Order: sequence, then C-alpha cells, then structure tokens
Amino acid sequence: MKAVVKVDHLRKSYKDIKAVNDISFRVYEGEIFGMLGPNGAGKTTTMEIVEGIRKADSGRVSVLGIDVRKNPRQVKSNIGVQLQTTSLYPRLTVAEVMGLFASFYPRSVSIGKLIKLVDLEDCKKKRCKNLSGGQQQRLSIALALVNNPRVIFLDEPTSGLDPQSRHNIWGIIEYVRGKGKSVFITTHYMEEAQRLCDRVAIVDHGRIIATDAPDKLVAQHFQEEAIEFELNRKLDNEDLSTLAGVTNVIQENGKVTVFSNTVPATVAALLDLAKQKGFELTNLYVRRATLEDVFLKLTGRRIRE
Repeated sequence: MKAVVKVDHLRKSYKDIKAVNDISFRVYEGEIFGMLGPNGAGKTTTMEIVEGIRKADSGRVSVLGIDVRKNPRQVKSNIGVQLQTTSLYPRLTVAEVMGLFASFYPRSVSIGKLIKLVDLEDCKKKRCKNLSGGQQQRLSIALALVNNPRVIFLDEPTSGLDPQSRHNIWGIIEYVRGKGKSVFITTHYMEEAQRLCDRVAIVDHGRIIATDAPDKLVAQHFQEEAIEFELNRKLDNEDLSTLAGVTNVIQENGKVTVFSNTVPATVAALLDLAKQKGFELTNLYVRRATLEDVFLKLTGRRIRE
C-alpha cells in the first residue's frame, strides 16, 4: 500500500515536558489509522505537527509526498481537518458556514451533498449556535470534507458525545473511508478504535508503544480470557497470581482483572480462595481480551476520560 503520511523520529517538547518523544509511523492510502491513548499522551500535538499547524523540534513529516516543514500551505490545501475544539461562526447558518469554508478552496464538493451526508438537511437554516453537540461535530466533519481532501484528520471526533451521536459519526467516517479516503483519527475510546481503525498506534507519554490492527494487537498480547470482579477489600496480587491458570493480575480501585488460560479452573480456585479468606466477591464475569486490556498490560493502568 502507498503511504500518504510518513512520520519519522518526531519530537516536540514544552520546557521539560516531552509531548512527542521520537514517534515514527505511516498512514496508508484508503485506511483508517488511529492514535489511541489518554489525554496528554501527545496525540493532538502529533496530529497538529502533521497538519502543519504546529512546528516540530525535530523529525521528518510528509503528507501526500509534500514536506510539511517546507510547504505547509500546500499540505493544508490537500487535507481536511477537524480540530478537537472547533469554533464555528455562531450567527451563521449551517448552509452559510459551509459556503464560507468552500470559498476558501479553489475546488469544493457539493455543499448540498455534504449536508445530506452528515444528516443536517433539517438544520440548513439553523444558526450554528443553536446546534446540539452532536450536530456541531457532524458539521465540523462536513467542513473537513468540503475541499474533497485525500487525507482527513479527525482529532477526538466523538469526545463528549452521547452513544447515539457517536455511532452516527462512526457511520460517516466509515462512509468516507469507503470512498477511498485516508482517515487519521485520535481517540481515547477503546470501542471507537476497535470498531473503526484498520491499524492503531497506542500512545503513552509521547511514545508509540505498539502499532498494528486491533485484533492483531490483542492476539499478540493475549491468548487468555479476562475474569473481572470487584472486591470489598484489597488482596495481595500474590494470592491471586498463584491461582490455577492465572497469568496476570491487575487491581485498581476495587476492580480486579485476572487473565487466565483455563477459566473454569481459575474461577473454581477463586471461589475457594474467597471462602478461605472470607472476602466478598461481586460482579464476576468472563470476557475476551480487548484493546483496553492491551493498554492495561503495556502501561499498568486504564485510559481515563
């Protein structure tokens, strides 16, 4: 596949904080590439450098074969960008702001078709300030598509939205990829990354710690299943890690995740342990490993809102 974004050894610091610490990756033609990590991991800084909005301290970045440092204007004319916080003109209507953004480019797609794509036909004459959060996010994605870009950058496109609005935007992103566009998203939602992304780069403290397709990342790090439950008091990890079949134990705020390669034996041993030690074990269930488990295994903590 052809790489439309190439990033090599990217670095960016703010005083003593290494926001981006030697990051390298590729985004390929026709794929959804996701950068997954908690707030403050360096995702937005990385994306803004690739877009030409922010300057790197060092490293090389090219988009569609264009050197971002040397020709940022040329890059910006060929990409679509939805920022994490979009400031829309509050008194303009949806149709008016779409027309305004279309006028910034030498070429644009049909405004009517874009409004229909993001399901804002009933809001064409509504002022931006009167749109709901989900409607504003859909409008910001439409604005990112107005110049018919080959590469679209979406920074936390569903952050803070309700589940229905989030699913609506996922549908739009999948439609765009289906048209042969490349999509680069940042997200801290595991479900979003697992659902949308062809490949995911897991980012923490300014570094990429793993990159691959979501299913492959899970398969690389887990042959086991996860047993989750809650405890009324903390146990030593050693008490749990010595149970039959257990390969790893993580305790956090009363919630315990035990990874096991023989679930029935582990559950039986766990119930025996609870009886012996006299602790209460609640909300027990078994599930397959997920991207969240990969992040938890690699970093020792969960991604927080």
